[in-house]
Amino acid sequence: MDFRIFTEPQNGATYSDQLRLATAAEQLGFDGFFRSDHYMTMNPRNGGLPGPTDSWTTLGALARETSTIRLGTLVSSATHRVPAILAIQVAQVDEMSNGRIELGLGTGWFEAEHRAYGIPFPAKRFGMLEEQLEVITGLWATPVGETYSFSGDHYELVNAPALPKPVQSPVPIIVGGSGPSRTPALVARFAHEYNSWVASPETVSERAGRIANACEAIGRDASEVVLSIAGATAVGATDADVARRADAANSTPEALRENGFAGSAAEVIDKVSALAELGISRIYFQVLDFHDVDQLEFLAGEVVPQIG
Repeated sequence: MDFRIFTEPQNGATYSDQLRLATAAEQLGFDGFFRSDHYMTMNPRNGGLPGPTDSWTTLGALARETSTIRLGTLVSSATHRVPAILAIQVAQVDEMSNGRIELGLGTGWFEAEHRAYGIPFPAKRFGMLEEQLEVITGLWATPVGETYSFSGDHYELVNAPALPKPVQSPVPIIVGGSGPSRTPALVARFAHEYNSWVASPETVSERAGRIANACEAIGRDASEVVLSIAGATAVGATDADVARRADAANSTPEALRENGFAGSAAEVIDKVSALAELGISRIYFQVLDFHDVDQLEFLAGEVVPQIG
């Protein structure tokens, strides 16, 4: 089991805030520091002040300020970037990090954000996501000196140089979602990791089964796919700590005990251990208060060491 920190900077965080939390996560031994890819807050409390930061610009800077922790998006939106340009961005940041980047990619869902920034938001986006995955992986897999061409319903590339190449070969790709058939099929074809949110044991088991079935259908070993879970996190030594952190997540301790990670160290240890029995091997603790390094210290000291 490994443990990562997941953040939502669009709700109100400067680059300096993100750097502080990322370096703390690295020093405390977390495996990864991941961020969302949004340009507008979903939390009305402060209106998203001081404003959004771009995910790949931020990750490029964090790549130069850290040395061991893995970095990435959970997840980038297929609507935000042309796939060939995204392939270049990710490859460049992978080189800047000496091979520590992972690309989470999804369809995009926040329509108000698209309207606010003039980003096209087609009603049907799954086909875009599928083609983006095909283009990005195709560009990276093209041998140096050869070109890559692609013709689809959404994108067309003609004799692309397919450069630069990332340091990693391949860069790990994360695909998430809860769709019953199309998402598992994409995971089986393209992904190194399948990510979903905290749910009941029955739902988690059902999702894992769909991934296994999709892999079997194309002759892929399902054990190659990492199964991960993300959840808003509010843990602490006292009820007051838990309540304060749940409030920072715009939720309550009761709600997060059900659909996130909340409560005492023992409660979270029990929940993560139960997920491990279902095949989950990676946890993303979603931390929404960028100034609450104490919560990372609590997780690193009281929770993580107790889980094998």
